[in-house]
Amino acid sequence: MYDNKNMKKTTVCLANDSFPPTIDGVANVVANYARIINKLSKAIVTTPYDPDSDDSQYDFSIYRYPSINTRELIGYRTGIPFSLKVFNEIQNENIDIIHTHCPMTSCYLSRALRDITNKPIVLTWHTKYDIDINNAIASKLLRKEAIDAIIANVNACDEVWTVSKGAGENLKSLGYQGDYIVMENGVDLPKEKIKKDKALKLLKDYDLKTDKPILLFVGRMMWYKNIRLILDGLRGLENDGIDYQMLFIGDGADKSEIMEYANSLKLNNVCFLSAIKEREMLRAFYSIANLFVFPSTFDTNGLVVREAAACGLPSVLVKDSCAAEGAIDNHNAYLISEDYRSLYQKLKEILTSADQLNNVGINAQNELYISWEEACHKAYERYQIVIDNYNRSGIIHNDKLSVEIFELLSQGFNRYQEVKDKRDDLLEKINDQYDALKHLLADKDLVIHDKNISILKRIHLLIEEIRKID
Repeated sequence: MYDNKNMKKTTVCLANDSFPPTIDGVANVVANYARIINKLSKAIVTTPYDPDSDDSQYDFSIYRYPSINTRELIGYRTGIPFSLKVFNEIQNENIDIIHTHCPMTSCYLSRALRDITNKPIVLTWHTKYDIDINNAIASKLLRKEAIDAIIANVNACDEVWTVSKGAGENLKSLGYQGDYIVMENGVDLPKEKIKKDKALKLLKDYDLKTDKPILLFVGRMMWYKNIRLILDGLRGLENDGIDYQMLFIGDGADKSEIMEYANSLKLNNVCFLSAIKEREMLRAFYSIANLFVFPSTFDTNGLVVREAAACGLPSVLVKDSCAAEGAIDNHNAYLISEDYRSLYQKLKEILTSADQLNNVGINAQNELYISWEEACHKAYERYQIVIDNYNRSGIIHNDKLSVEIFELLSQGFNRYQEVKDKRDDLLEKINDQYDALKHLLADKDLVIHDKNISILKRIHLLIEEIRKID
């Protein structure tokens, strides 16, 4: 338990480019920060608008700024943080500190808020953004400019946190020359395994082979998660006739290619499941599995490794990866080289002599698990130091991200939104008339001449063309 009686009450503004209903690791982090800090004092969240959101379920305020739909391109909506209304609402909250969890849109927003409020910014470096940029941008020059812009944002913050030492080293490798503090993320699952009969009841709709060792992967279905390494390693197990069932849980841009590759290897014991939103359902998978396979060197924290540890599930990890920080081979985890042959040998060793699996899982539960309560209390204590340091420094930032600039941008975006809304309204009316005309002709059993068919087709094409305009 933590004693917060003598700690100053602090209003924390949490900013991130994603938040539920968007499902990703950082969105989950921010949701947990807000949930726990709001119990200690007061938390607010600012994030892009999502038409599927239901913010009434939260007991803290969420301020959403305009966004555009870029899900097909990058899997997320892209925030356009040019809303004077949101700025004014946040300013009225009398915040004490700004904590941004993304060095892009949210960081620009945070810097503008700092100009207005004169409150410090903490930035948490969560992931290897350079890998995402390299995958998204073909031009080396544009890649460099994008990374330079990110590092400029990081340098502009008053304190930098990373979720692991490896994440900090990644940040340094991109050109950041300042200091950082490791502030670990926690896990929102309880430190307890669900009993087998209850887990099986929760998972009754899935074709689980409980008479075989169950291997599990949870995460985005992207090649850079080293999923090819897993599939190639499993091929060796099948060649040796070693029984298992491998479950992949998650979605991602590479999922169809990954499934095709698994089919090409003729892997008969592999199942691909969609991302699971229900935390208790996911916990049931962790509880029923025998081994968590996570050879990713991309992840800077490996939150899923700690989720597995919460349920006493040991993990196979790449030695010296960020996900393996704190892991000791054959004690609280199993470590391999970043090579499918190494994974195959380790899996073969574990599955043909599984006596130590339970002990390794218990050690993982006791040594790798950290709760969100513990993680957020540490962060909350550090906020006080950041605020004191900032106030003593006497620094007044002027990033020239002024209210006037945002007002002009806001007016431009609002005008665009008004035009877009009118277009959508007109489109809806045209579409209704089109449907009514079709039904009228059908109901009256009228003969539709070629000319009428042509007119209907042209109306339909017009509707589709208007839909494409954004």
